[in-house]
Amino acid sequence: MPTVFRYKGVRFHFFSNEGNPREPVHIHASCANGEAKFWLDPNVHVASSAGFDRRTLSELLLVVEGRRDEIVRAWNEYFG
Repeated sequence: MPTVFRYKGVRFHFFSNEGNPREPVHIHASCANGEAKFWLDPNVHVASSAGFDRRTLSELLLVVEGRRDEIVRAWNEYFG
């Protein structure tokens, strides 16, 4: 599971088997308190979540939006 970055104890990562061309670019966020999946196209939005409260999920969404280019670059480098 390649880690792209960490933010306030939340790990943002991909699963190694997700490079399927049919699945759009996305990132997972996980920590002891919850997990979420964010789609990046056509705009950043929550695909699924469990355990994060609304405020935290909103904060994580802003983080993903702000680091979208970095995530896309890491996806393309990893999955080529």
